[in-house]
Amino acid sequence: MTEATEKHVANSRLEHFPVTFFAIGMGMLGLTLAVNAASHAYGWPAFIGQSVLALSGTLLGLITLTYVIKLITRPAAVLEEWRHPVRIAFFPAMSIAYLLLATALTGVNQTAANVVWIGATLLQGSLALAVIGAWIGHRPFHPPQLSPAWFIPAVGNVIVPIAGGPLGHVEISWLFFSGGLLFWIVLLTLVLNRLMFHDPLPGRMVPTVMILVAPPAVAYVAWLRLAGEPGAFGHVLLSLGYVFALIVATQIKRFRGMPFTLSWWALSFPIAALSIASFAHAGATRSTAHQAIGTGLLILLAVIVGMLLVRTAHAMMRKEICVAE
Repeated sequence: MTEATEKHVANSRLEHFPVTFFAIGMGMLGLTLAVNAASHAYGWPAFIGQSVLALSGTLLGLITLTYVIKLITRPAAVLEEWRHPVRIAFFPAMSIAYLLLATALTGVNQTAANVVWIGATLLQGSLALAVIGAWIGHRPFHPPQLSPAWFIPAVGNVIVPIAGGPLGHVEISWLFFSGGLLFWIVLLTLVLNRLMFHDPLPGRMVPTVMILVAPPAVAYVAWLRLAGEPGAFGHVLLSLGYVFALIVATQIKRFRGMPFTLSWWALSFPIAALSIASFAHAGATRSTAHQAIGTGLLILLAVIVGMLLVRTAHAMMRKEICVAE
C-alpha cells in the first residue's frame, strides 16, 4: 500500500469515526462508579477503583481527541451524523461520559470534579436542548427511526444531580432532574409504543433495548443524592429499574448470533446504573439483599465489559468499525 493510499484510508476511517464511540466512555465510567460503590460497601482498597478510573479516563480522552479532530477536519461528516435520525440521540453521550467522570472524581479531587461537572453540565444542557429542538422542529420522524437510544438525552439530565448535589449545585441539579424525569416519561410512552405496535428493531439496534433500564436506575441514585433518603418515590424508581431489567431479560434470545457492532456497548451502562443503584439502596437501608444484587450485577458487568473491550479491539483490527454503512 502506498503512502498516499494509507493516508486516504486513515482519513476515511476518521471520517466514519462515529459519535456512538462515546457509549464506550459511558460504559467504562459506569463500571468505574460501580466498582467504587462496591469498594465502599466491602471496604476494598482505593487503588482498585482508581485503576479502573485511570483506564476509563484514558479511553474517554482518546475517544474525545479523535472526535475533536474529526470535528475540525471533517465538519461535514459530523453534521451528517447530527442529521441522522438515530445517531443524533448519541451526541449527549459525550456530556454524559464527562458527568460520570466528574462523579468518579468527587472521591479523588473535589476541585477537578467541580470543573469537569460545570463543563459537562453546560454541554449536557446545550446538547439536550439542541436534540429535543431537532426532534420537535427539524423534520418529521417515523416510528421505525425511534429506538431506546432516544432515552440518552433524558438520562444525561438525570445524571447531573449525582455529582451536582454533593458539589453544592443543588438548585441546578433539581432543574436537570425535573427535566430529565419528565422527558423520560414522555419518551417511555413513545418507545414502548414503537416496540409493541411496529416492526421489530433492526438487528444492530436490538442491544439498545437495555437502555430501558438506565433512566429509573439513574433517577434513583440522583433522587437519593437530592432527597437524602429513598422514601416511597425512591422505592418506586428502583423497583422500576428491576422491572425493566426483567423485561429486557425476556429478549435475551434475540441477542444470540447477532454480529458485533458498537451498539452492543448499550448493554454496559444500564447494568452499571442498576448495580450502583442497588449498592446505594443497600447503603441507605442496610439491605443485604440489595447489596447482593448489586454485587451480582457488578460481576455480570465486569464480564460484559471485558468481552466488549475484546470484541471492539478485534473489530478495529479487522477494520470492521469506522467504515461507511
